[in-house]
Amino acid sequence: QLHLVESGGGLVQPGGSLRLSCAASGFTLDGYAIGWFRQDPGKEREGVACINSRDGNTYYADSVKGRFTISSDNAKNTVYLQMNSLKPEDTAVYYCAADLLIYSGSYYFCQIGYRYLEVWGQGTLVTVSS
Repeated sequence: QLHLVESGGGLVQPGGSLRLSCAASGFTLDGYAIGWFRQDPGKEREGVACINSRDGNTYYADSVKGRFTISSDNAKNTVYLQMNSLKPEDTAVYYCAADLLIYSGSYYFCQIGYRYLEVWGQGTLVTVSS
């Protein structure tokens, strides 16, 4: 059974940076699409960034392109989201999730596939405010 734990959130001023971590256990990243998603109260969950562990292909929401970078460290079995030039509208609870590549690619998972997930973890709160 796959298990992912998010960490690294916090309070940061506009223009600042944070790095979120998604530690995987019970499985190895190879063979999965892994993504970061976020949600604010009253808003729909949205895909932020996803990566295909097999070919390295990535997807980024238009709102974060050029500011966020998703990466993986296979030795640590961890996926990261480096967030730079943070804006108040980036404020949300951030979650990570994964799906087998036989079902998802990075684009599909971030745009469509995640909507089939019924159970989400606690996530990590990112608050961008002055």
